[in-house]
Amino acid sequence: MQRVEPGPGQESVWDYPRPPRLERCVARLRVVFAGVTIADTDAGFRVLETSHPPVYYIPQRHIAMQWLRPAAGRSFCEFKGIASYWTIEIDGRASEQAAWSYEQPTPSFAPIAGHLAFYALRVDACFVGEERVAAQQGDFYGGWITSAVVGPFKGAPGTRHW
Repeated sequence: MQRVEPGPGQESVWDYPRPPRLERCVARLRVVFAGVTIADTDAGFRVLETSHPPVYYIPQRHIAMQWLRPAAGRSFCEFKGIASYWTIEIDGRASEQAAWSYEQPTPSFAPIAGHLAFYALRVDACFVGEERVAAQQGDFYGGWITSAVVGPFKGAPGTRHW
């Protein structure tokens, strides 16, 4: 694994902390599925963790929740607590476990209660500002990759041990 040196205006995910840091995100965040903008906010948060692209959390009040339903499954994060999953369904098209949330996060992550994060791989498009993001590889992590971050990024085959 060779760390990529960040250029002007970029961040290296290898400079992010562990345990992760939560911070306000002032950029506009959008999620599109089945031709519908299901989330649009400038009041999000991002979680920054070593080797991961940022994970963005959007408040439910800025999500068209009529298109989401609770999904089966739970997972545990040693830093944030127990995650619940959400499925999106619009006009007969569904994406299972397309989003997740921490309804009762640990005290350090209390501000993201009532917020959802979306897997860019399981929706049609996600945006930070006007930039369409690339999805973090793999089926577990949900970071959004933009031109503002450099890796390498955890998630590809063979990187779980990082």
